[in-house]
Amino acid sequence: YAHALVRYLPARPQLIVHLALLALSLAALPIVADIAWKPAGNEDPSFRILGLLAATVGLPYFLLSSTSPLVQAWYARRVDSPYRLFALSNLASLVALLSYPVLFEPLITTRIQALFWSGGYAVFVALCAAAAIYSLRGVVGAGAAVRLEPGPAPRVAARLQWIVLPGVASFLLVAVTNHLTQNVASIPFLWILPLTLYLLTFILCFDGRGWYRRGLFVPLAAVAVVAMAWVQRDFTLTHNLRLAVPVHAAGLFVLCMLCHGELVLLKPRPARLTEFYLLIALGGALGSLLVSVIAPRVLPGDFEFAIGLVLAGVVLAARAAPAGRIAALGAAAVAAFVAWAAYDYMDTIVADTRVLKRNFYSSLRTRDEVRNEGTVRKMIHGTINHGEQFVDADKRCQPIAYFGPKAGIVLALEALRRPDMQVGVLGLGAGTMAGWARPGDRYRFYEINPQVVELAETEFTYLKDCHAQVEVVLGDGRLALERESPQGFDLLAADAFSSDSVPMHLLTREALQEYMRHVRPGGVVVFNVTNRYLDLAPVVRRLADSLGLHARIVSHLPTDEEYSLYSSTDFVLVTADAKLFDRPPLAGVAEVIEIPRKVSVWTDDFNNLLEALR
Repeated sequence: YAHALVRYLPARPQLIVHLALLALSLAALPIVADIAWKPAGNEDPSFRILGLLAATVGLPYFLLSSTSPLVQAWYARRVDSPYRLFALSNLASLVALLSYPVLFEPLITTRIQALFWSGGYAVFVALCAAAAIYSLRGVVGAGAAVRLEPGPAPRVAARLQWIVLPGVASFLLVAVTNHLTQNVASIPFLWILPLTLYLLTFILCFDGRGWYRRGLFVPLAAVAVVAMAWVQRDFTLTHNLRLAVPVHAAGLFVLCMLCHGELVLLKPRPARLTEFYLLIALGGALGSLLVSVIAPRVLPGDFEFAIGLVLAGVVLAARAAPAGRIAALGAAAVAAFVAWAAYDYMDTIVADTRVLKRNFYSSLRTRDEVRNEGTVRKMIHGTINHGEQFVDADKRCQPIAYFGPKAGIVLALEALRRPDMQVGVLGLGAGTMAGWARPGDRYRFYEINPQVVELAETEFTYLKDCHAQVEVVLGDGRLALERESPQGFDLLAADAFSSDSVPMHLLTREALQEYMRHVRPGGVVVFNVTNRYLDLAPVVRRLADSLGLHARIVSHLPTDEEYSLYSSTDFVLVTADAKLFDRPPLAGVAEVIEIPRKVSVWTDDFNNLLEALR
């Protein structure tokens, strides 16, 4: 849009068109989603998310995205080199990125945020209009196009590099982020680190002060590619948090400096500025789409990171070639090493895996592990264990991992034990909870990921061997419960908080109200808050207190003898009947939850993940 506006319209029509769209975009305010966009919960969310974004912030975001190249083009009428404005634009993005989770999200509800943003956008419209009008001052014959000296047209090879270089950087950003948050550590807010470094490279490279020097970053990039490939292919190093995160973060910074630094060396004269930014944006979009949209549909596992390193090796070889034959051969050797490392990594993963599946929600695999007690089959998503089961026929019905006999959810089940138990579970995993069912019981599982359901039914036998009536509802658990009449559960469990991507809508006051609607009098809602990096027990206690309910935590740390079978667990039990905690086997193990002052009541309109960090 910005490119077409500047290239094909005279100055005054440019102003009229842009101001008209800015005025039209004000009709989209405030940016609050209509209730009609609420999903059913069992569809592929990709296109619905895009549709929601298009309907709520589509035109404002379109105009915001066009601001940087458009304003720079207007600025170029008065200044020879406007490219430094691109660095300032990315600096502003970086400030917003770092300030939002610290200053805005913890203090302001989402609706107030939307209203403030809408007011800020109206101010932006006024400033943009003023900039457009100011840009016309001093222009001779404002009705005619402003002619800048374009110079010779860029070669096709140069245009391709304007696409490929930012495309590889964008590809690496998303691939490294996914790898760190899924395969290295499920640490909340870890995704901010790679995005910060990515934006920083744009700032440094376009600042115009010579931060990028080929003689420095080409050899650093060769070292980065080798180091990242080596850490990624070695399983023990991949899960070494103190090594993997710094190596991959530093490597991403160096490789993005290489891509964006070389991009700046190829920048054209200001007259071709909008075409330059158009192709940069195209490359960035292609890179991120290949990882986030295409890869989950064509690759069986998380192989994009290895592919990204191969692409980085190719870029390194291409850009190092002018430095001399030795440098070119060295870069080519690095690319070859990365290709081998990537292939070796894929081969290792596939050889160790029974089933490998992937979709919008996750990349799942199952593998068998031999232990002293027997062979155990595991369902794994990145570093998160979604369930285990003995393969041996005589032990298949024994629940293990998070659902051992001393886990809080099992103790609550036994405290409520009666004929024809009614149990609901949000999150299926391997279906391990069904192992505690008895004849006459009804177990109803809610699972959003269809591939989890498929693996639970084909790779594990808890659901088949269960003595109860088993029902599996495909879709988001809370949305499904909202559509159902009261189920009368004795126990309803929310088992979806083990990773860094906590589904906030399952952990709010409104969600707990919905859960209690489905629990019979005297029943219990159980939250699995087992998490290495988040302390969610005080959050649940706050929710319970706000509704006049009682909450206790049951923690279990397995002994050395139990460690190979059972996992450390923290379950919070919420009920309207305080006497439940005096029943065996809960008596003496259900403990009061201490609440730090900083913990607030989370609602559908407000949450603060920072206050839950350990």
